[in-house]
Amino acid sequence: MVKPTPMEEKLKYSLLRDLNDSQSIWTRNEKRTWFLTLLAGTCMLYSTRTTMPLLVPAVASERKWSKTDSGTVLSSFFWGYTLTQVLGGYLSDKFGGQKVVLLSAIGWSLITFWMPNIITSASYLSSYSIPFIVAVRIVNGACQGVHFPSMISITSQNLSASERTSFFSILTSGSALGTLLTGILGSFILDYFGWPTVFRVIGFLGLSWTLFLRYYTMATDRNRIINLSQPSRICSKLGHSETVPWLKLFGRTSFWACVLSHACEMNCFFVLLSWLPTYFHENFPHAKGWVVNMIPWLALPPVTILGKALTEALISRQWSLTKIRKLVQSFCFLGQNAALFIMCHTEQFNTALACMSIIIGLSG
Repeated sequence: MVKPTPMEEKLKYSLLRDLNDSQSIWTRNEKRTWFLTLLAGTCMLYSTRTTMPLLVPAVASERKWSKTDSGTVLSSFFWGYTLTQVLGGYLSDKFGGQKVVLLSAIGWSLITFWMPNIITSASYLSSYSIPFIVAVRIVNGACQGVHFPSMISITSQNLSASERTSFFSILTSGSALGTLLTGILGSFILDYFGWPTVFRVIGFLGLSWTLFLRYYTMATDRNRIINLSQPSRICSKLGHSETVPWLKLFGRTSFWACVLSHACEMNCFFVLLSWLPTYFHENFPHAKGWVVNMIPWLALPPVTILGKALTEALISRQWSLTKIRKLVQSFCFLGQNAALFIMCHTEQFNTALACMSIIIGLSG
């Protein structure tokens, strides 16, 4: 096969961007294949992400970590995760989201698989053991930070504008599936085989997904032939790309409202994601691990689906998108705040579990 020239590649993607606003580039079979692949990938992403929070009570007890050490190890993931959000989108648009997703997945899967060795090796570094683990966790977060920007790039280049929102919103449900996988499978393995085996199994599953992505999904992605019936319009699009009016956005209060609300939501969600196992382990030590690591996350998929259905119903009644977003966001925030307040003052396991389920469910 003759390798296309840079100009031909540029022409190809210019055409694809022009066409896929009104119709999908993927065929029906390709949509199904990529949907299942990316859903499984998001599942494995969150499965590996929630492995350390699940295991940190056991690891901290064995390695004599303080609460500060545990918190630093858990939070360091997000230091790297934050740094690669914009970079992930840029690299995906430039080199292809498929390649970025694949390379990053190899990174976070390998780190998860070798984490027992990393923790053991760090113990020989004396006072540098925690900084060493923190450095590895930062790299792990950086690898995972490009996943969602890459998925957005992939879907935007291959789906029509009308399909992208629903396609991507359903893909994000893989986060709940991955958390459930770790909560159920990880808790079982932890009870019977110990924490190192949990890292090994989850890391192996992540690596297996990368092999499927590379040698099946990406290998069957066919070349498309486009009829060049309007050469003048096609050539005029070369070198033209839509730019985001950042300066105008930064001057809008609505933009900052979205940024701040999302920051508050993510702060709540990821604090719970990181500390939920530790909270139940310390306050309700006799509770079953699989119960506290599974039940709260079961609330996320149905609430997400219900929220999507409610939003579509309000849109069909001619409600403005701005009004709908304000209403839904306010309802979720108020519900989460109420549940958090109750959870801070309860000593009942069932009440705490119900509040945690409400908080996580409303985050969807």
